[in-house]
Amino acid sequence: MFSNHAHVLICLVEDPTRTLREVAIQVGITERAVQRIVSDLENAEIIARERVGRRNVYQLFLDKPLRHPLECHKTISEVVSLITKR
Repeated sequence: MFSNHAHVLICLVEDPTRTLREVAIQVGITERAVQRIVSDLENAEIIARERVGRRNVYQLFLDKPLRHPLECHKTISEVVSLITKR
């Protein structure tokens, strides 16, 4: 029902220190696909990547509105909170 972009975002909301490999396993897609999705999310300014030691830590900007006109009155945070315990 949700896109792979949403699945990747939810994985990072639950644990912003997850590796792309861990996300790929969780979502059930390739690590390369996760890299493309993370890049898309960065370009949309929904997440930012920060290098901490040998790992990336992701900062999430969930206060952005959804892009589609049917849902633009809701934020990403509102949708994510329906799925996660946050």
